[in-house]
Amino acid sequence: MDPINRGPEGHGQNGDGSTPRQRPPRESLTSDFVQSAPALARTVQLVSGDLLLTVNPVDGSEIELCPPAERPGRPAKLTAAERAETERAARPPVPPGPAQPALPLLERQEERERLVRLLARGRSVRLTGPAGAGRSALLDLVADDCSDLAPDGVVRLTGFHRTTSDLLHDLFHAVYDAPLHRPAQDELLELVREIGAVVVVDDIEFGGTGLDELIDATPECAFLIGATPDVPAPSADSAIEEVFLSGLDRAAGVDLMERAVGRVLTEDESNWAGDLWFESEGLPLRFVQAGALLRQRDQLRASAGAVDEVGVFEDVRLPSPKLSAALEQGGTPTAPVEAEPVDAAEVPLPSLGEAAAPAPLLASRLSASARAALRFAVALGGEVPHQAHLPALVGDTHADAALAELAACGLVSPVGSRYRLAAGVQAQLEAAGYADDADDTALTAARHYAWWAGHPSVTPERVCAEADALLAALAVVVPATTPPAEGEESTAVELARTAAPAFAAGLRWNAWDRALRSGSEAARQAGEVSEQAYFHHELGILALCGGQLDRARAELEASNGLRGALADKRGTVAGRRALALVADRAGDMPGVGATAGEEVSDARHDESASPPGGVRAAYLPALPPAGDTLVTHRSSDPAPKTQGGGLRRLARRNLVAAGSGALLAAVLGTVVTLGMTSHDSADDPSNNVSVNPSASQGTDDGSLGADPTQDDGSKGDTGTATSRPTDPGSPSDTPEPSDRPSGTKGSGGGSGGTSPKPSKSSTRPTSPRPSTSHSPSSTPSSTPTRSSTPTPTPTPTPSSTPTTSNSASGPASSAPAASSGSAGAPESRVPGAVI
Repeated sequence: MDPINRGPEGHGQNGDGSTPRQRPPRESLTSDFVQSAPALARTVQLVSGDLLLTVNPVDGSEIELCPPAERPGRPAKLTAAERAETERAARPPVPPGPAQPALPLLERQEERERLVRLLARGRSVRLTGPAGAGRSALLDLVADDCSDLAPDGVVRLTGFHRTTSDLLHDLFHAVYDAPLHRPAQDELLELVREIGAVVVVDDIEFGGTGLDELIDATPECAFLIGATPDVPAPSADSAIEEVFLSGLDRAAGVDLMERAVGRVLTEDESNWAGDLWFESEGLPLRFVQAGALLRQRDQLRASAGAVDEVGVFEDVRLPSPKLSAALEQGGTPTAPVEAEPVDAAEVPLPSLGEAAAPAPLLASRLSASARAALRFAVALGGEVPHQAHLPALVGDTHADAALAELAACGLVSPVGSRYRLAAGVQAQLEAAGYADDADDTALTAARHYAWWAGHPSVTPERVCAEADALLAALAVVVPATTPPAEGEESTAVELARTAAPAFAAGLRWNAWDRALRSGSEAARQAGEVSEQAYFHHELGILALCGGQLDRARAELEASNGLRGALADKRGTVAGRRALALVADRAGDMPGVGATAGEEVSDARHDESASPPGGVRAAYLPALPPAGDTLVTHRSSDPAPKTQGGGLRRLARRNLVAAGSGALLAAVLGTVVTLGMTSHDSADDPSNNVSVNPSASQGTDDGSLGADPTQDDGSKGDTGTATSRPTDPGSPSDTPEPSDRPSGTKGSGGGSGGTSPKPSKSSTRPTSPRPSTSHSPSSTPSSTPTRSSTPTPTPTPTPSSTPTTSNSASGPASSAPAASSGSAGAPESRVPGAVI
């Protein structure tokens, strides 16, 4: 249902005329009092380079790498009919009411033909003239003459508040069919190089190198640029032709005034026009405004009876004689020009001062709605609200006709697709008192625009068309922002909050940036922390889309800090995801150093990272024996820092693969090293369990089921020789028999193994401490028996065949056991012996 124009469904009927379905009787009536679900937020998805941006006006925009399936293909150019529709939308709207007669362009034929010749040769031209010289009118005529010169036709752009990048994107969208797509810089330059058109850019505000970049980026385009003399000139080596526009001569000025009035001037009026020509230096705008003064004079000189009968001019007032005298003497009035009605039968010619600054006198003779529209324009820095907004702003249902009055008097002039106050009108109206209540007027406009921009029926394109008026309102109300009362919202914050997402979705990112900055300042002054966090988040997203990673990181971290203090989980998640993308594009991966001149984000410490130099041997418990291979990962010395920022250009998959390979190598090396160098430990349960335990052991003898080493008292029986762990740096763990020190009990040797197990059980167990090292070479031990008769143990020969021991003391040693002492004596140990 349309919230503005109610249909039949809003009056208790469905669209087909039937009554709505009744609720079943069993349904409880209390459901009517349940709070309804909130309306879904109006989100928009667009592609910026290789990023997918989801404009979320609630929690903040979300950004991620665009999946390949959702990336738009190469855009196609618009057809001729589509270009005509785009050109029509780029022109200002026609004011309502009867059509005004079009004034001719006098004494401009020579400049017109010269501009067409230069453009036909593919040359770019800059037309320079003072404000009010008729520059825009001449550009429109030349553009019509060049409609068939280029394959892509004529493209009209406005340079007012536009940068070089903004104009390139505007040119791209005027030629290519690419909705919701903002290409990256490289792709943009590649696409605009294929545009062949005559590009008309009026009111440009930059020159020099910026203008050179614009021309160089579009070699197949011919530019027709309009500028004022205060705009910087092109560079010295630029190929742009300069054409200067001067004022009209006296005869042309009088002719233009007669066409504006619609009759031949009298002798007094001609003399008055001559004085005006000398004062205004022949600017056509001054003659158009002077003609409007004479036309109003003719209307005021109508018979008083007709005025009283019809009441057409009943709200018209003339300025007081004091004001006229002040204007003649160059003074500044101190009150608005709406006083003292005079006798309409005798209206004198305006003085020379009133003709040189005619805005106050012209405004005083307009309708009340037109004067109110002028007040809004003055409060908004010269931006005239769209005619559709005037009835709501002024409070008059017919206020949209005020635009036609202002245009007929020459008080407004077209700029792009909208109107602004004409040159000099702003200062003249401010001097007449129209800016006395500018703050209140701008606040009223801001409240209206905040409601309008957030309405679901308003598209982002319509908001972008009013971008300059919205930003002008923000510029006025933000400095006066104060903490609102309880239950109220700050108008400046609300306006920025509703306009910024629309600017983003409409691809007016310059306006998006300005709205976010104004909103952040307003939220800070109003003390609204949650809104301030939102604006910082959006500024970070905008910087990330523009490739400004340092700025993006700073804005996102500031937003996350504020949202963390507010426990805003949804917003914090969106901010962390954006920060992760910033770290990815900056090359801040774990284990990878930052590029030159870039500081590594603190976010990398949230995850475990490898040591700076890789996995070094100092981090391992021991080195493996000599002759064995140690697989470790030792990172090479960091690459020298360069200005190229090579790591910054690595793709995410390459970084992940490199990091995963390095981590895998480190883990494998650590595992192999630990397996080859680990020692048996008494605390390891796996070393205390035999694969074939002795049957002579019980479960309740205190040995936990293990098979202790036994000594039957014979000289040949040996116990378990316990030796200290081997030196990790020793060249070999198994010395030859000739290298064994004399007097060492048992055959453990350097391997730490035990002697072959005797068959006779012992009542005196030896130390349960197992060996702490393994021998790579051993022989199978004899099978244990139940007999109490001791069985001589054969002398084993060294072999490389591995064995599995049935004792908890580990595998049997391959070296013959050396015995000492008598039977029953405790076995001698050499704890300090190094085998």
